[in-house]
Amino acid sequence: MSDQAQGLRNLIRNQSEPKDKATRILTVTSGKGGVGKSNFTLNFALSLQKKGFKVLVFDADIGLANIDVLMGISSKFNLYHLLKKEKTIWEIIQTGHDDLQFIAGGSGFNDLIRLSDEQLDYFADQVNQLTGHVDFIIFDTGAGLSKETIKFIVAAEETIVVTTPEPTSITDAYAIIKMVHSMNDQVAFRLVVNRATDWKEGRQTADKISMVAKQFLNLDIPALGFVLDDSNVSKAVKKQVPFTVAFPFSAASKSISELTDNFIAKQSPAEMQTGAVKGFLTKMIRLLKQG
Repeated sequence: MSDQAQGLRNLIRNQSEPKDKATRILTVTSGKGGVGKSNFTLNFALSLQKKGFKVLVFDADIGLANIDVLMGISSKFNLYHLLKKEKTIWEIIQTGHDDLQFIAGGSGFNDLIRLSDEQLDYFADQVNQLTGHVDFIIFDTGAGLSKETIKFIVAAEETIVVTTPEPTSITDAYAIIKMVHSMNDQVAFRLVVNRATDWKEGRQTADKISMVAKQFLNLDIPALGFVLDDSNVSKAVKKQVPFTVAFPFSAASKSISELTDNFIAKQSPAEMQTGAVKGFLTKMIRLLKQG
């Protein structure tokens, strides 16, 4: 009974938080799979939370949703239960390491493209209730140029593109930037180079993409930071514990912390505006309805 009572108090508190609090939308993507995008998303979110921000991770990686797996959590509910109106948005929010809130994707996002207008509007209304609940909602999107991934990114105000120093990863990262920019030139991009041997390699990789984007798209893409290659990352994945939790003093964890500080320093009060969630959802739903 005490657990049920505490759960009810938490639900009431969550739903009664001031709605004029700014909630910022971020999407994280990559040009190809296997670059560590979801692992970055999870540890970046944990780092933001450690520095005083309240974060919710929305696993939008269609078919390969694994935020819960990286934390060793078996998800009871996911987006599918919301779309089928079996659960509310508050009931599918789960808590992971260091009280990080997340919503598991499962097969739910794949169903979005087949929903009726009424169902899409219901989905938007439910997600919009998260306004004021957290400082950041981070959507971990699918890798590559799938139709669903592109629509999420196009609707967002800011996208972090994760790449590695591998030539194919660099080429694919630029391809997704080019595609999104052609559909919405207002999306702000930031680069994260994962698995860099050292800072020099990270900088050189970011400079390659930034230079081509500037030359052919007239687009400035700043580097948010670099995550050093670290054997502790794979150890943490096997343990199903985020590497910033399992190995907080590792090279990768220190990279994430520095990168997060850089991100926070570049957040201006003007950027932290109310209405971001509603604006994102309005654009995304419009794109989904277009087919």
